[in-house]
Amino acid sequence: MVEPEARFAHGSWHEFSHLNCTMNLFSINNIAKTFEETLLFEGISFGMDEGERVGLIGRNGIGKSTLLKIIAGREIADAGTVAFNKAIRFEYLDQLPRFESHFNVLEAVMSGKAELHRLLMRHAELCAMNSLSAEQEKELHDVSAAIEENKAWQLESQAKSFLHSLGVDRFDEDVMVLSGGQRKRVALARALLSDPDFMILDEPTNHLDASSVQWLQDYIQRNAKALLLVTHDRYFLDAVSSRIVELDQKRLFSFEGNYERYLERKELMVAADDAKADHERNKLRTELAWLQKGAKARRTKQQSRINWIEKMQVEKAKPDQRDIDIEVGNVFLGGRVIDAYNISKSINGTLLFKGFEYNAVPGDKIGFIGPNGSGKTTLLNILSGALPSDTGSVRIGDTVKIGFFRQELSHLAPTQTVIGALREVAEYVDTGVGRDRYISAREMLERFRFPSHRHASRIETLSGGERRRLELCRILMANPNVLMLDEPTNDFDLVTLAALEEYLLYFKGVLLVVSHDRAFLDKTVEFIYAFEGDGRIKQYPGNYNSWLEAVENQKAERRAEQDRKETKAVADKPKSAPKKGLSYKEERELQGIEADMESLSAEQTTLETEMGTLSGADHLRLNAISTRIHEIATALELKMQRWMELEEKRSA
Repeated sequence: MVEPEARFAHGSWHEFSHLNCTMNLFSINNIAKTFEETLLFEGISFGMDEGERVGLIGRNGIGKSTLLKIIAGREIADAGTVAFNKAIRFEYLDQLPRFESHFNVLEAVMSGKAELHRLLMRHAELCAMNSLSAEQEKELHDVSAAIEENKAWQLESQAKSFLHSLGVDRFDEDVMVLSGGQRKRVALARALLSDPDFMILDEPTNHLDASSVQWLQDYIQRNAKALLLVTHDRYFLDAVSSRIVELDQKRLFSFEGNYERYLERKELMVAADDAKADHERNKLRTELAWLQKGAKARRTKQQSRINWIEKMQVEKAKPDQRDIDIEVGNVFLGGRVIDAYNISKSINGTLLFKGFEYNAVPGDKIGFIGPNGSGKTTLLNILSGALPSDTGSVRIGDTVKIGFFRQELSHLAPTQTVIGALREVAEYVDTGVGRDRYISAREMLERFRFPSHRHASRIETLSGGERRRLELCRILMANPNVLMLDEPTNDFDLVTLAALEEYLLYFKGVLLVVSHDRAFLDKTVEFIYAFEGDGRIKQYPGNYNSWLEAVENQKAERRAEQDRKETKAVADKPKSAPKKGLSYKEERELQGIEADMESLSAEQTTLETEMGTLSGADHLRLNAISTRIHEIATALELKMQRWMELEEKRSA
């Protein structure tokens, strides 16, 4: 939980009490913030009530993360106030979280419930002592009672469950040496375990694979707690948000409903703006005709109207971005593009894939999906020639020009300008089509939402998302005919994603994408290669939704086959077949679970009674008993979950 902080020098952050039928969580009033001499926003006010789920959207570099930090008390507003309800607990997940203690992964997550974690740590310390004084013996008894009362024995299993669902299975690593993606997943697990009243999440889906994103989406939908988040994942945003707040032109705009509802409202607003623009143009023509009647009319004209007309003329004279069919990637590809034969790879004794074969042809648009660590990035590195395979061979054609957009940023000089970094690659791209066949460096920047006044900005002033966007422009400026994108949507705002999707729509070369972004895959690829474990990579025609439908059909077929087998077993043994909604096997399982739970509960009671009779000199026995009680609590929790599942099925 983020602790309350004192009043700041200019803006302020403080707590307030506010309890009524709908509890207010926080409110910001008239705040402003400038970063690197750029005004991000000013005069904005915003608040949230309990149960609300707000998605904050806007372009990269516009100040979304800064606004979250101000709300969470992590950064100071230049003006205005932030008031937080002192009756609530909240967790803030930074885009790049850091840890201050050398906890291992499991300890870091369990610290999300600090008091319970402290009790468990103290219990372990006392049990590890060679001998206990009378005072320490009493403390051990009190600590054990507190752990039991607060059901803290289950904390470790809960932490492991969250970590596993987020793709983390190594619990003993020091959090201080984890990669950025691993730190993000551990910090997210900690925030979820803490079970706060309100969560502030900055890009929670970054570094999660598709299955983990789906799990997080389902978890949040089941949880009634309040949420404020920034995310580029449109499916996730649509599923979990009840309100969209857009940061644009230094102001906030609020839209009730989910992301789909926001898009509908925006479409109506754009249509209204177009109609208004047509009206203004007609008005301008009328005014110009009137002004052309002569100097006398101009002298009698109100000066404000003249100023308005001059402004309209300037706006009208501004050139729009050229609408180019950017058939990039159309550079000649010969008979061989990329031919991979029987390739395999193992790292540190773990098999990632084996027997993989691929023959690229122009127009391929392939998405690679699978859990984190399954080998997707490794496969791209092998196909690009950057990494050797353990077996087989990879041959790359002479005319192939690979553009590889990696997760890691390249090292650009901090004082280099944005336009300079792009011109370092090329002055223009030759699309080879049409009269306006050349795309200049400036046009490429504008296409990917770098306005002209930002072209001279230094690299060191860019946000993380802007750096990634510039890196993408550098890759595309080289005009590759084979494009490899490794998690391209990380840190990209929704506007940039739309620009990239439009670019890829016209891309004529070979496209290979590693991504967890379901919406992006649906819009850009035509074939899915899924990493399914045990070295298998299976091919599915279609986009992500087509793959999902195929997998669900396979699961349904397996369930149907299992049902057929169970039905046959029941028919073969009619006397022993259950009369409830359970199969014979499940009925026997339920009976066994009930017997096990009864036995475990009895053992737990016996051990707790014995613990109360032991002295400090029996510390080894105390340690063994508390360890066994912990194991029993974990086993009972798992058996209770399964018992409830079977009872629900029986009732149905």
